[in-house]
Amino acid sequence: MPLNCLVIVRYGPYESCGVVEHRTFRLDGLKAALEEAGHRCVFEESPDWNTMELLVNGECVYAGNIKDMDFGGDGKLDPLCQEAVSAVNNSC
Repeated sequence: MPLNCLVIVRYGPYESCGVVEHRTFRLDGLKAALEEAGHRCVFEESPDWNTMELLVNGECVYAGNIKDMDFGGDGKLDPLCQEAVSAVNNSC
């Protein structure tokens, strides 16, 4: 049976090149990995700096620093993406 959860990816702003703003570049691999696992992703901005949280059914199942995520890519080589997908799979 395929998993099909709605995952809310709540992310905060972080500094890059001296500018602080919300960016999704570091979340591209996570989104690709979650969609490959059969989940749907919705991005939601948060005011908390450097944060990234995955919410399933209103519960935070994974949290971390957005700056620890790999920039771009498909998420297959990023161990944090695999850890996050595993946390989502276990919560569905």
